[in-house]
Amino acid sequence: MTHLQIIVASTRQNRQGIHVAHWFQHIAEKHAKFEVELVDLAEVNLPLFDEPNHPRFAQYVNDHTKAWSATVSRADAYVFVTPEYNYGPAPALINALDYLSKEWAYKPVGFVSYGGVAAGTRAVQATKLLVTTLKMMPMFEAVAIPFFAQHLDKETNVFTPGETQDKAGEVMLDELLRWADALKVLRA
Repeated sequence: MTHLQIIVASTRQNRQGIHVAHWFQHIAEKHAKFEVELVDLAEVNLPLFDEPNHPRFAQYVNDHTKAWSATVSRADAYVFVTPEYNYGPAPALINALDYLSKEWAYKPVGFVSYGGVAAGTRAVQATKLLVTTLKMMPMFEAVAIPFFAQHLDKETNVFTPGETQDKAGEVMLDELLRWADALKVLRA
C-alpha cells in the first residue's frame, strides 16, 4: 500500500495546525487507499540545519538527521499541513526540507493550508518553489481553509471545516495516489 505522511509544519506553542492535521488524517484514513502516518515537526524537533555536508551526498553525521532521513524515506507521498507566516512558509518546514535531498525526490506533495482570508495560499506558493528544487511534484489540487478558527471547537479542539473541505481533501488524495504510483519507476 502507498505510504502517505501528513507533516505538521507549525511548531509554535498553542498552535492550531495539529487539530487541522488530525482532521485531515481522518479524511486520509477514510479514503482508505494509503497507509497514513502523521509526522509532527514539533516532535521531530530538528535544530537549525547543522550538517557539515551538502544533503545531496546523504553523508549525515548527526543522529537527528539520520532519524529524519529514515522517517522521510518511508513515504511515497506527503501532505504538508501548513499555516502562513509573513506571506511565507513556516520556518520549521523550510528547515525540515533543507535537511534532506534524495529522500524527497520523485515523490508527490499535497498541501492543506489554513489561515485568515488568504487561507495560507501564499505559503503554499512559496513552498512549491522549494519542493520542485528537491525534485518533488507539487499537486495543483489542494485544501485551503480560510478563517479556519471558526471551524475549531475551543472546548474539544475538534476541527470540522465542512463537506466542501472534506471533498477537496478526497480529490487531492486521489491525485496524490496517481502521482505516487506514476513516480514509483523514478524512485526505483
